[in-house]
Amino acid sequence: MVTKQLNASTDEADLTRADSLAREIFSDVANKWAFLIIESLGAGTLRFSELRDKVEGISHKMLTQNLRMLERNGLVDRKVHPTVPPRVEYTLTEPGQALRATVDGMCDWTHRFFGHIEASRHRFDG
Repeated sequence: MVTKQLNASTDEADLTRADSLAREIFSDVANKWAFLIIESLGAGTLRFSELRDKVEGISHKMLTQNLRMLERNGLVDRKVHPTVPPRVEYTLTEPGQALRATVDGMCDWTHRFFGHIEASRHRFDG
């Protein structure tokens, strides 16, 4: 599948503009829960309860809100199976997989500089 790149106006693609679509998208996906959900779905399709178990500390409400936001932005595909009770599965889309590479980079950065940041916090906090 090839994703068509839209030619957004310069204003809409400008992250520095408060009213731009790019800023809105950035704001949506640049949060800890979205990053952790994307990282968890990177290994494959998961059901809601499996995601909740993988993302320790996330509430039912927060997981629901973030999954809806990721689906709205085309990063997650939601599939409802017609069973009783309904079985719902979540999978990263092509753009979601591409964003996962960035999330992986953030995870690598965190691991690489963990000791440095921990020491800096300790010095700062006294």
